[in-house]
Amino acid sequence: MRDRIQKEISLYEKLNILSDAAKYDVSCTSSGVERRGDGTGMGNCLKAGICHSFSADGRCISLLKILFTNECIYDCKYCINRASNDVVRTSFTPEEVCTLTMEFYRRNYIEGLFLSSGVLKSPDYTMELIYATLYRLRNVCDFQGYIHVKAIPGADQRLIRLTGYLADRMSVNMELPTAESLRLLAPHKSRKNILTPMRFVQEKMEENRQEIMLYRSAPRFVPAGQSTQMIIGATPETDYQILRVTESLYKKFDLKRVFYSAFVPVNEDKVLSAIREQGPPLLREHRLYQADWLLRFYYFEADELLDEENPNFNVLLDPICCWALKHLETFPVEINRADYYTLLRVPGIGYKSAGRIVKARRMGSIGFEDLKKMGVVLKRALYFITCGGKMMYPVRIDEDYITRNLLNTKEKLPEGTDGMTFRQISLFDDMDLSGVSVK
Repeated sequence: MRDRIQKEISLYEKLNILSDAAKYDVSCTSSGVERRGDGTGMGNCLKAGICHSFSADGRCISLLKILFTNECIYDCKYCINRASNDVVRTSFTPEEVCTLTMEFYRRNYIEGLFLSSGVLKSPDYTMELIYATLYRLRNVCDFQGYIHVKAIPGADQRLIRLTGYLADRMSVNMELPTAESLRLLAPHKSRKNILTPMRFVQEKMEENRQEIMLYRSAPRFVPAGQSTQMIIGATPETDYQILRVTESLYKKFDLKRVFYSAFVPVNEDKVLSAIREQGPPLLREHRLYQADWLLRFYYFEADELLDEENPNFNVLLDPICCWALKHLETFPVEINRADYYTLLRVPGIGYKSAGRIVKARRMGSIGFEDLKKMGVVLKRALYFITCGGKMMYPVRIDEDYITRNLLNTKEKLPEGTDGMTFRQISLFDDMDLSGVSVK
């Protein structure tokens, strides 16, 4: 065993170490909860009261995002905090977490706390420290803002239940999509060990909803719901397999969100050596988020988007465009007659825009100019819709033709009278890169 030199670490040094160690956990959004302050404590958490600001590496910087400890008894091959890594180890105390949260809040740096942790000594020991931290925040510091906390797999359900009454959201990370992948990269963890606390939180949330219906003053258990995270690209699962797992989690465990984290190879390991050369699969992560949105808000099923013959998403087109191109027999859709669910399947029409269309056409017929004002992205939608029986421009309902136009290749539609051209939206549309040279 290596000799270790023990030394005192300042709170600032701990913060640097444990905030950096938390950056690979992406499941930290805070929307969907309403916790009103009573005027005697610090902070509140209204649905519109928490602002999200994301840093360059994807961290939600409106929350104080830290690990309680980066010490861990497990040796997961993908984790920077694995037991066999030679990194500086440290832990907060409950009092230190409370001090940081309150001081950051007073300076208007944060709106809430995202607290994750390695597993120190045992799941029960770690969960008890997390509970002690939240208890002190709520009852000693009177902090009434948003708190997202991790439930530690394997911990006593009593501790998870007590912590759930103090948190707004809880999450149990799936880590990897399949049991086979866990055995390969995280042999100390099991699918059962992860799903058990997830099921417990779901059942307690349902019980709590019934309690609140009977007794309005009953304390709320995890009012913002639970979420999970999967690492993408460390193991050979296809997008289809991942999406099927996601769909199952939403249906069976009533999750609020499933987050995807493009695998970043931070460790030297022969199992991960090939992945290191490829880099993080960020575009794949992006496509999975788009498909996840379709599952949650657009009433798609996983089997509609992918199948065994086509198990991965197209890197050039988003999932709803790919679906529409494979189902051209259902288009064009007449805007003034199609129902809400049909409108949701048109590329360029979001769920908010579809709702506006349904409401507006009660007052009269809708034209293309009206659609622009409602937020419809006509650059994509024009190939799939008619208004009053007419298309915006003469176009062919042909897969190759539409694909070429969506990808901005040589065959393009003429510019409209407003100077609008028709090409797929780029992430860099609002940036002037004319002066940038590529070497």
